[in-house]
Amino acid sequence: MSTFVSVLAYGLADGAILALAALGFVLIYKATSVINFAQGEFLLVGAYMFYTAFVVMGLPLLVAVVVGVVVATLIGVLVERLILRPMIGESAISIIMVTIGLSSLLRALVQMFYGTNPRSMPAILPRGSVDILGATVPLNRLLVILVAAVVLTAFTLFFRKSRHGIAMRAVADDQQAAMTQGISVRRIFAMSWALAGVSALIAGVLLADISTVDQNIAAFGLLVFPVVILGGLDSVPGTIVGGMIMGLLIQATGTYWEAGLATVVPYIVLVLILLVKPYGLFGETRIERV
Repeated sequence: MSTFVSVLAYGLADGAILALAALGFVLIYKATSVINFAQGEFLLVGAYMFYTAFVVMGLPLLVAVVVGVVVATLIGVLVERLILRPMIGESAISIIMVTIGLSSLLRALVQMFYGTNPRSMPAILPRGSVDILGATVPLNRLLVILVAAVVLTAFTLFFRKSRHGIAMRAVADDQQAAMTQGISVRRIFAMSWALAGVSALIAGVLLADISTVDQNIAAFGLLVFPVVILGGLDSVPGTIVGGMIMGLLIQATGTYWEAGLATVVPYIVLVLILLVKPYGLFGETRIERV
């Protein structure tokens, strides 16, 4: 029983971070139809930006968070304005190759400025542990789930209740119709990339807090692809369900079967879901297999 509780806690914490990372991916895809292969590097850059503000510059925690959010927003807007906007009208393959190139560029910039050695960072979330049904569960893992739940709820309310959120949904449904209603599609594109940068920043910081600040953050971010394929490329709720399923699956595989298998099981699921249900659990059926 204690092993099951541990798997549940670790799996849900990893799944919550994956859901945050996948949220940014889905935002960009819904608004712009761009598949962003640099989402993992967005997590990496976000974590290092926060590390720079919090550790290198010595700013208070809340100020460092604000600085990180501002920088993530600027990076998202600049990427959309300088790299993706000139690609409007180009083929999907060309745009995909651009995002792959962007991922290499971001990773190279991080390595150039910070090197490849892991960086230590003071704990953000309280350490310690709690006993649950005989299992000793790290307190920071439970708090990661709580923080991710609050952030995902805030994003959900933003999309459903706010003026800008409704405009983003309108653009995602029909860009031409949205334009006839006076909605600036270009502004929504920029906003989508900015929000994707912010969600990636939060995911990257949470991941860095429970592990270390290093290049493996980008590798963890790559798991966003199995998550969004499972949940549905255009489904925000699907990112939450997909993230939780994938996090639990990875932890259960590593605990009950083989640790090595846990690294490949997300991609096995990816292949299976593409074969059986290519639009994912919650995606719209109009999505076609390519």
